[in-house]
This record gives sequence, C-alpha cells and structure tokens, in this order.
Amino acid sequence: MAGSISVARRNFLRSSAFAAAAFTTPGLFAEMLAETPPLMEGPFYPDKLPLDTDNDLLILNDSLTPGVGEITHLTGRILDAVGKPVRNAVVEIWQVDGNGVYLHSRSGGDGTRDKNFQGFGRFLTGSTGEYYFRTVKPVPYPGRTPHIHFAVNQNGRRKLTTQLFLAGHEQNARDGLYRSLGDRQKLVTSEFTPMKESKLGELEAKFDLVLGVTPSES
Repeated sequence: MAGSISVARRNFLRSSAFAAAAFTTPGLFAEMLAETPPLMEGPFYPDKLPLDTDNDLLILNDSLTPGVGEITHLTGRILDAVGKPVRNAVVEIWQVDGNGVYLHSRSGGDGTRDKNFQGFGRFLTGSTGEYYFRTVKPVPYPGRTPHIHFAVNQNGRRKLTTQLFLAGHEQNARDGLYRSLGDRQKLVTSEFTPMKESKLGELEAKFDLVLGVTPSES
C-alpha cells in the first residue's frame, strides 16, 4: 500500500511538471492589463518552512495521510503589464488549513493545526508563465474571510504580494481588506467550481496575476 501511494505521489509531481502543455502563450494586447492589486503579506508567512515546499500542499513528503479539506486545483499565469508571460518566476502560496490555522508558531489553534497539510508551496513558471498548485479550498478564521496568500519572486526580488479571495463568500462583505479594494475586487477574486468528471468532489480555480512595471524596468 505504501509503495503504491509513493508511486502515485511521484506520478502527480511528474504530471504537474507537464501541466504547462495545457496553457497557450497569450499574444500582446493593445492595451495595458489591469495590474493585480498588491496586498499585505500578513503576519503568518511561515516562520519555519516545511521540508516539503513543492506545489502539492495535500501531501507531506511520502505521507500516507492527506490534509483535510476540499481538494482544489489552482492554476493561472504570471503576466507582465502587456500580457507577456513571465518566465522563471517563483510563485509562493500559503494559507490556513482546514482548522483555520497557519503554518506559523503564532497562528494559535491550541495545537489543532492539521499536521498533514503542507500549508505552503512553490512553483517555478515555465515559458507560458503558468503555475499549478494542488491545495484545499481556504476556510475563514477569526477576523478574515477565506483567502490564499500569493507572492511572486524573480531574480531574488519580490515582485508582488497579494491575496486571492473566493467569489460570493458571505464574509467578503465584512472583510476590511477586501472591502477596501472597491471595484478592484474582481482582480483578486476567483470562482472555486466543481471539476468536471471528478469522483472526489474536487474543485478548480484560476487566478492570473499581472505584475506592474517597477522603476528599474520603466
């Protein structure tokens, strides 16, 4: 049993490396794209990274037990202001587990953190700027609506820090950070929809991030 799960684990990681084939390279647009709004990193970027920092947050190393939650396949592209894909960007995500606890020593939860959930992951974009993560649908925690933190790094520099929100969640209207975005909310909001033909009730979500022009690039 353990051997078969390890094989499945390796097959998943191998298949995710080929996910780029499902993406097409966008052409240049006539107008500048709307920049993804930068949002605060927050206090719970992991203060100790897990040994496993790949793009599958459901399984730690070769563990037999996955993290608890609604399995979500999260995809998107990293683009520049004119729609050109950004290659070799390191995309990071971090979020609470199914109990609303971050991978952070001060996140609380009284020891209820799901130790089978990785909580943090990285992906290096390819020629089409694509990224892919397998994670769980985020849940709320005291004071915040559900969200996933994103960071985009390139050449050792942080290019963007932002957050992704769930479309239509009832707590969005009470979240101060989300409300502050006004008509830019749509730029950081995604539908988490059932994946067709999934027998496990898996979800899928797409989130493209558009980087602004830094002073050194202008």
